[in-house]
Amino acid sequence: MAPIDLFRSLKGRLFKLDAEKDLPAIAPRYAAGLSIAYTLLYVLPFYLSSTTRPSPHLSRDAPSVIRARIRAVTLSCILSTLGTYYVTTTWGHYSILDSLHLLGYWPLSLLDIAKSVLLTAVLFAGPLFESGIVEGGWRTWLRGQRMRESLGGWIGWRNYVAGPITEEVVFRSTLVPLHILAKVCPTRIIFFTPLYFGIAHIHHFYEFSLTHPHTPLLPALVRSLVQFAYTSLFGFYATFVYLRTGSTVAVVLSHSFCNWCGLPRVWGRVEAGVPLGPPVAETEERRKAKDDGPNGVSTVQVADGRLGIGWTVAYYILLVSGAIGFWQGLWVLTESNFALVKVGGFK
Repeated sequence: MAPIDLFRSLKGRLFKLDAEKDLPAIAPRYAAGLSIAYTLLYVLPFYLSSTTRPSPHLSRDAPSVIRARIRAVTLSCILSTLGTYYVTTTWGHYSILDSLHLLGYWPLSLLDIAKSVLLTAVLFAGPLFESGIVEGGWRTWLRGQRMRESLGGWIGWRNYVAGPITEEVVFRSTLVPLHILAKVCPTRIIFFTPLYFGIAHIHHFYEFSLTHPHTPLLPALVRSLVQFAYTSLFGFYATFVYLRTGSTVAVVLSHSFCNWCGLPRVWGRVEAGVPLGPPVAETEERRKAKDDGPNGVSTVQVADGRLGIGWTVAYYILLVSGAIGFWQGLWVLTESNFALVKVGGFK
């Protein structure tokens, strides 16, 4: 073979190897198909058994239903995780540690987790002010009372532990790696995969209509659409954090924190949720006797039982400031050495 022919042959083989490296491990349609399968695997078991299926006389909040559903989704998580692990190691040819990294379990960076939770807390600066300062909740936070009360019942356990863990395992830890293997654009992963997460909550419309038969159809539908909207919005954020940090724990704790805070107030005045001390019309002796309030902490009270407008102004200032701070810290606080892919394009 002439030298020039040998050069062309080697060049062709090298280019072929480079081209093969650029090929996705799985086709995007397979990633989408598995994502649909995982979503169905998560939701359908709720309706396959009388122990998990709500009825007009059995709410989804019944302890027996919650326990049965937690068992069902735990099995769904295990099967989905094994499925994605098989795909990463068999089709993607990832090592065990690389597969665990893609699934968000390794390495475990406490700094990345703390920064992600801090970023989420910044977004909820207004609600934290209302709940902690205005309503006096900071006392129960310091004593851990709020957490004990929340986790003392099955509803709290579902909302703050089982729900965030199982949903993030399925809709982040197992779905996102499939789309990375399919070489889907990171921006599309962020704004496309959370739709599975949002759709998985639509079944609440059926359950709400079943247990609230006298509620008109339109309000029930609007309720479900709003739920789909905010679960999808959170999904965008959680997927962004997951890609940037490679941490399932970070998105689980952020999810639990968001559930704990709830939707922020966007209109109306803030009001005290606990007694804020003695009325000003009481005698000096009675006022001094009650000055420390029910928990030994000095509180505030206004004459007509309502908080002054300044509290509401402060809340909305913090609400807007928190949103601005969240956006400014979005890239800084999610910077990590363990990012799954390089995210860009909408910064």
